[in-house]
Amino acid sequence: MPQVHDLAPETEQMRRDVLAGLGRTPKRFPSQYLYDDRGARLFEQICELDEYYLTRTERAIMAENAADIRRCLGPRALLIEPGSGAGDKARALLASMHEPAAYVPIDVAGEQLAEVAAHVDHAFPDVEVVPVCADFTADHDLPVDHLEGDRRVVFFPGSTVGNFEPPEACDLLGQLGDLAGDDGGILIGVDLKKDRRKVEPAYDDPQGVSAEFARNILVRLNRELDADFDLEQFGYEAPYNESAGRIEMALVSRRGQVARIDGAPVAFEAGERIGTEYSYKYTPDEFAALSAEAGLTVGTVWTDPDDLFSVQYLTPTKR
Repeated sequence: MPQVHDLAPETEQMRRDVLAGLGRTPKRFPSQYLYDDRGARLFEQICELDEYYLTRTERAIMAENAADIRRCLGPRALLIEPGSGAGDKARALLASMHEPAAYVPIDVAGEQLAEVAAHVDHAFPDVEVVPVCADFTADHDLPVDHLEGDRRVVFFPGSTVGNFEPPEACDLLGQLGDLAGDDGGILIGVDLKKDRRKVEPAYDDPQGVSAEFARNILVRLNRELDADFDLEQFGYEAPYNESAGRIEMALVSRRGQVARIDGAPVAFEAGERIGTEYSYKYTPDEFAALSAEAGLTVGTVWTDPDDLFSVQYLTPTKR
């Protein structure tokens, strides 16, 4: 059984981050804290909804282009996956790769991470598995230097890059490029711009799973930071801001109220929106420009027939 390297944020760090986010105008919940073990499983439910086109479209793109992706990644690659989630896409990718050397899943949901590592270890006995419980956006010394492999490939599927505002996404892409190294690459999922009638239901489904996922952060804060949020007094909405090219997910205070977090009072006005996540959409040219700013070059872009989603392979720009 692979040993999980625990670099997860401490409770005090979470308290500071949450209070800082709620002290902003407009208020925001730090999105990384949506993904405790319950939040991670709720997100996996979202991924299987009919309305959530992203996951099934990305899987289809990768399956259709498996041989081409295999050539890009090359033999004996060390696969690193920040925000690994349920790990199903990584398992499919590992199965298509040529003699993968090692797999490093990184995620803040420790229970799910341990399950993913165990499944991969069982399915691929020749692949060394090194799970890391951590916020992948934080600065960590990952335990990867001892791992063998001809090159590093950072796998970043699911359009997670869209959860970051463009300047932050640029910084993150630069960090992923540094992690891959001069001879490595990044295999990344990027959601494409499309009609709001297609994109909005993916983030506000009629079953209410997306709303439950967003409100789960309140459940977590009540449990871990001795907060007293009344879940029934927070609604959920996720409109598509076409001018900004992003979905804007938020909890909405249904009345004027005060919640306490570890004894600290936070006031909410009636109708006030508290951001939980963004999901930016890009045209291929927009993402190529963002990648170039981060010091990366787009090599190959694979899309579905309807141009809903893209999988792209990036490499550090040669200087």
